[in-house]
This record gives sequence, C-alpha cells and structure tokens, in this order.
Amino acid sequence: MDRFQEMQVFVRIADRRSFSLAAEDLQIPRATVTNLIKRLEQRLGARLLERTTRQVRLTHDGEAYYHRCVRLLTDLEEAESSFRDAPPKGLLRVNLQGTLARHFVVPALDEFLAQYPDITLHVGEDDRLVDLVREGVDCVLRAGVLQDSSLIGRQVALLEQVTVASPAYLERYGVPKTLDDLKNHYAVDYVSSATGRPSRLEFKVDKETVERQLKSRISVTGAELYTGAAVSGLGLVQVPGYRIERELAAGQLRIVLPGNPPPPMPVSVLYPQNRQLSARVRVFAQWLAARFVSPALHRADGFRGCAHAVAYKS
Repeated sequence: MDRFQEMQVFVRIADRRSFSLAAEDLQIPRATVTNLIKRLEQRLGARLLERTTRQVRLTHDGEAYYHRCVRLLTDLEEAESSFRDAPPKGLLRVNLQGTLARHFVVPALDEFLAQYPDITLHVGEDDRLVDLVREGVDCVLRAGVLQDSSLIGRQVALLEQVTVASPAYLERYGVPKTLDDLKNHYAVDYVSSATGRPSRLEFKVDKETVERQLKSRISVTGAELYTGAAVSGLGLVQVPGYRIERELAAGQLRIVLPGNPPPPMPVSVLYPQNRQLSARVRVFAQWLAARFVSPALHRADGFRGCAHAVAYKS
C-alpha cells in the first residue's frame, strides 16, 4: 500500500475508534489493518494510537497527524477529480430523519445512483443526534435549527408548516381565532433530542415570530407519535404540511390559525466542521436540494406546497 492508502486506513481507525470497524468499512482484512499501522508508526517514529480492550484513541502525535491526513486526503480526492473530470466515487454513509427519508429521499434514490454509479450508499434512519465521527457517518439530513456547534450545515430546503388539531379536540375546546385564544388550549409537547426540553409553539405575526407555551398533558420524542397524539385529540401540534397530507384529506386533522402560521422549518445536510466537504457529500447535498423542489412533490390541499429551494453554497 502507498502512503495515501496508509493515511486513509489511519483516518478511518481514528474516526471509528476501532481496528475491526475500520477494516469492515474499507473491506480489507483486520490483520492487514493492524500490520499497516505498525509499519506507519515505525516509519514515522511515533506512536499514533493507544489501544485498549474497549477502544482505540489518538495520542497527542496521532491527533496532529490525523488533522494533516484529513486535509491531504481531501485535497488529493479533489485534485484527482478536477484533473480527470471524474465523477465522485466510493462509499457514502448518510443518516436521514425518518419522515424526510420516506417522503422525499428514498422514492428517488435510484435516480441519484443512476447519476453517480460509482457511489455506494449506506443509509441509516434516525431522529436522534448522531456522532458522525464516532459512528463513521459522512453526513446527516435533519429538519430544524442547527443546535450542534461541532457540525456545519448546508441548508437545502425550507418546509412550510401548519398548526393542526383533530375535529374532536376542536369541538371540545373550540377553534382558536387569535393567539390570545391559546390560553384555553393544550399542546402536544415535542421533546427535542438536542435540548431534552419541549419545543414551544411558534407563530408568525407580521414579520416577527412569537412563541407560546401552552398547557400540556403529554410529551413525545418521535415524529409519528407527535402526529398520532394530535389525531387522538390530545392537543395542538405544529408540523410540516407534507407530513399530515393524508390526515388533512381524511378529515382527521384541521388547520387552525392559518393567518399566523409557524415559520418555515429549515432542512439541512450536516457534516463535521473539521472536514472539508467531499465531492460525494457535495453532489448528494445538491441532489437533495433539487429533490426538495421537484414539482411532483408539491401539493395544493390546504397549504401552498411543501418546500422552497434555498441557495446552495458548495
């Protein structure tokens, strides 16, 4: 193996904190990985990794070498692609928020793979915070405001949101006509995985956004549970319009306070800030931005479509 391949293996071990996981990711034997790192450390005259029975961690020298390797490997990939005019290739590990994946992404993944046949996708589904470096993930797709300062976001869309409740709930508590009416209403609290606290309801008033903390009898941590609690008559919720299309069409939910909608929800591709944006992540983010504004995804049943494009900066 040449030195750049040694660097690639070293970086993957450092990211995954495991020789075995790195070998699995790179599809090379575990023994080869072990011998390669031994040769690398001998050539450099420095110990780069501390091995224990449970994990692998970088030494002080290893930390410094790691950051240089990341820059060099990214520069090499970019240089080869630009001179050869070659399409991106290799394994791309992504993690997608569930409802976004099912509605926007998965139905058209065959188009992305046809456009970039040399990219292999590994797709995971989560709503939780993901340790991208530790778990070996290249990027995640999430809805909401960026909370983790260790990540860099590339916004790909804005999703229109609505405030909704079930007919049974509105019959019991009345239909709110103004924000002042909300003092007599309940909300289903959505507990953020980032903060561990319930999110307040937000409403647009002219050009300002105002918050309201409503009474609540139930809190949830999942998108499906959030919608389900509203359908069951447990309170008001605020969700992107695409997520409750069927419930609106079936009369299970009704939009309230349409003159004061929630602010649009940003959708972003996130990746570690200590990494340059690789060609694989860049083309995937650009494809996602185009996917979110596809005319086929827009609806007219109760709201003005589901997403707007935003400028994408590479």
